[in-house]
Amino acid sequence: MSVISDETGKPFNLSMLVYDTRYRSITIQTFAFILFMAVLAWLVMNTYFNLQALGKDFNFGFLGARAGYDINQRLIEYTNDSSHLRATFVGLLNTLLVAFLGCILATIIGVIAGVLRLSNNWLVAKLMTVYVEGFRNVPLLLWIAAIFAVFTEAMPQPRAFRGDNPAANMLLGDSVAITNRGTYIPAPTWGDGSMFVVIVFLLSMVGIWVFGRWAKKRQDATGEILPTFWIKLGIFFLPALLVFFILGRPIGLDYPELKGFNFSGGIHMRNSLLALWLALSLYTGAFIAENVRGGILAISKGQTEAANALGLRSGRTMSLVILPQALRVIIPPLISQYLNLTKNSSLAIAVGYMDLRATLGGITLNQTGRELEAMLLMMVIYLVLSLLISGAMNIYNSSVKLKER
Repeated sequence: MSVISDETGKPFNLSMLVYDTRYRSITIQTFAFILFMAVLAWLVMNTYFNLQALGKDFNFGFLGARAGYDINQRLIEYTNDSSHLRATFVGLLNTLLVAFLGCILATIIGVIAGVLRLSNNWLVAKLMTVYVEGFRNVPLLLWIAAIFAVFTEAMPQPRAFRGDNPAANMLLGDSVAITNRGTYIPAPTWGDGSMFVVIVFLLSMVGIWVFGRWAKKRQDATGEILPTFWIKLGIFFLPALLVFFILGRPIGLDYPELKGFNFSGGIHMRNSLLALWLALSLYTGAFIAENVRGGILAISKGQTEAANALGLRSGRTMSLVILPQALRVIIPPLISQYLNLTKNSSLAIAVGYMDLRATLGGITLNQTGRELEAMLLMMVIYLVLSLLISGAMNIYNSSVKLKER
């Protein structure tokens, strides 16, 4: 018979920090923490003494100085008389813009391509395979440069839109012009009452969310499927359109027009933005497609067979049975793809798109000579962005995962 000794009555001594299992893990963790802090302190002190040797100090006062350079693509007002802090904020907004647009388009492309790769149509499945393998196995920088070259070399010049028989024509009712200098689209103009229309529009989006939850609960309880798409479409447009016409069309459109040697009016989307957006979306979409395909294949074929036996069409089977279960497999790697897309946006400097890397980590750094401060600040910003994206996606992942009973 084994005897378990009672060590609780023994007096404490230093040897117990090593040999006693109750204290050993605490000792190892304390030692590792002290070692880590010592290395960190050595790096900080070494950096401090090196900066002193170079006659430099560590401060962020340079952010308040005049920037002195222009930014071609911006979402807020900015001039070369603005501060470096303002330039950094403009670059950050440009990064957020391309990351937001890229995540949306990459998700759409990835889901469609991932589903079509499993199509029974041989041609469609092979075309999606060519897309996925082609974009996954070529460096992203080359795709950015290639798409940018297509926009700048293959698109017509603005003068091609001139004359009675122009060589190029505007699209969508003469409202969109695609040129080698960029794409020009209509810009909204805001009049009296426009804010009320926006508020109604936002309330409509809340109404769609409430209706969607109610329809799902009703379907779970009764099994009856409502035509939610058309109802949501009506909730989305009808209230805002009704208020829009009642208030006398307070929101208008400023269309681009060819004046002189270039277009004026509307919104000018530069080729650098479009090339970066499309390249990031297509490249990341190829990886998302594989995640979607893997998530669908992880679901047993018996689920599809059971849905078919109940009379569900293939589209309903995919949207109601397969994809909801596959999400728990798809979302974790999808988070990594969103993070990669956001960080890969720093390649924008290759085509002259003024993002955070080009402003704070480029011109501002070179002008002020504050390499350490600029790099640390840029690292912190990218870290915060990544943590926010990861946190939001983890919350969504928790909401769609299978609930255990």
